[in-house]
Amino acid sequence: MLSCGGKPLGKEEACAVASKRDQAATAFSSLAAGSSDHFNGRMLLTSLQEETAGESTGVVDQAGQAAGQVGDKTTSELGQVGEFFTGIYDYLTSAEFIANIIVTLAVVALGVIFYELVARGLPRVLRWRRRRGPLDAEAVSRIKRQDTAITLTRNALRYVIFVVVVLFIVGLFMRNVLTTIGGAALLAAIVGFGAQSFLRDVIAGFSIIFEGQYSVGDFIHVKPQDISGIVEELGLRTTKIRSLSGEVSYVPNGTIQGVINYVSGRQRFNVEVQVSNAEAAEKVLKSLDEASELYLSPPRLAERSETDDGRIRLRILAGVLPSMAWLVEENLVERIKAAAGEEALAAEPLVYKVDQANLRRVRDLLPQEAERNLPPEADKKLR
Repeated sequence: MLSCGGKPLGKEEACAVASKRDQAATAFSSLAAGSSDHFNGRMLLTSLQEETAGESTGVVDQAGQAAGQVGDKTTSELGQVGEFFTGIYDYLTSAEFIANIIVTLAVVALGVIFYELVARGLPRVLRWRRRRGPLDAEAVSRIKRQDTAITLTRNALRYVIFVVVVLFIVGLFMRNVLTTIGGAALLAAIVGFGAQSFLRDVIAGFSIIFEGQYSVGDFIHVKPQDISGIVEELGLRTTKIRSLSGEVSYVPNGTIQGVINYVSGRQRFNVEVQVSNAEAAEKVLKSLDEASELYLSPPRLAERSETDDGRIRLRILAGVLPSMAWLVEENLVERIKAAAGEEALAAEPLVYKVDQANLRRVRDLLPQEAERNLPPEADKKLR
């Protein structure tokens, strides 16, 4: 297949080139033979040169026209880009845009001021109505509910004000209703795909508040995070917990799988000790005063009795924070064993948790027949 400049030629073009090639060969043959057609051969060569020169001129003209069209197109595109940036500059320096910026700043400032007024004023109003003096369990529960309402209002108000301000600003800069609706729909789609965990946390927060699982001021233990502490804030999305060592943890409500709520805020332990003589019993009682400042209720003797075989039985009470059970189960037990000595200690100290209020409640729930079948020791503790 014939080609010109690396470009393959069509069938008709190939035939034309072949015809001209044959004519040129005939002319050269005539000139070489010196025949009477010498003049005709020279004329044929001249004609072929003129046609070749004309074709070359036509290709150059087409290339020039193409280059001119590319230049015009490029100039047109650059002009459109320049007009775009010029339009942006004119809009940014226009009185309408400056007025929108001023209004936006004013709306944001008003939103912040309104939030601060409500967030600071509501707690003062609720706390002003609180009763002064000794507080019973019902009063403490009421205070916890008020604190929960305060933190919840702050949290919800923050989201509401943010959404209102954003929608106002979008409507301010996008005056076209259809454009505003389209932008809002696009924003909603983006938020819907990207905020699934946010919605899960909010729904879980509503469930916690509605069911009253815990309130501000409660001491809780959260699973599976294994975080223990006092609830400082209960929001729609997160729960703020402060541990005894001062760390603050923010737990998303949607990730909480279980909660242990220590309603009383403490754990009460009973420790039963049996020693063989009175001297060992006195040593055990003296050891109770060590590190008493770490307890909510320092260890104290609740009951002392003597068995038939001459052993002395001691029942010791102690109260600690829920996350400090080790203080009784490990530290206090070891101190008691060290004070009594292995020889005087008749048995390993027995540690168990008992809440008298819950015991009375259990007794009220027990059928009379089951209560009559309880051993004397259990019946005594229930009373």
